[in-house]
Amino acid sequence: MKKLVLLFTLMIAFGGQSQVLKPVKWATSVKKISATEYELIATATIDKGWHLYSQTIPADGPKPTKFIFPANPKFLKKGNTVEEQGHTVNDPIFEMKIKYFENKASFKQRIKLKGKAPFKVKATVEYMVCDDSRCLPPTEEDLEFSIK
Repeated sequence: MKKLVLLFTLMIAFGGQSQVLKPVKWATSVKKISATEYELIATATIDKGWHLYSQTIPADGPKPTKFIFPANPKFLKKGNTVEEQGHTVNDPIFEMKIKYFENKASFKQRIKLKGKAPFKVKATVEYMVCDDSRCLPPTEEDLEFSIK
């Protein structure tokens, strides 16, 4: 019994000291363009010192940001997800030019409705973030957009 109590105490002590880093927070919004067209906006708020990679990264670089919109009978995607300008730098670690975002980044995807609103559009964003000393493993996050 003493060993079990000791093990439990150690788990709490070490678990309390471990830190889960989550330097990117995602928010979604929707902008109505016309009666049948909407713009889905995913906004990443990035903690100071971290950067989020672009959707277009050269081969052998870090994992690019990627938006996945599963097929849905209620809408059609119009084109690809568009991103802001960001920063392009010569990255010494990957030894290539890489585009990334600091502080905040918006990504926009246009859709055309096949039917009537309201409904929800579900999507997933895959992304990778780094600071000056480390990179976190690629992360997936579910997004939801409300079409009204």
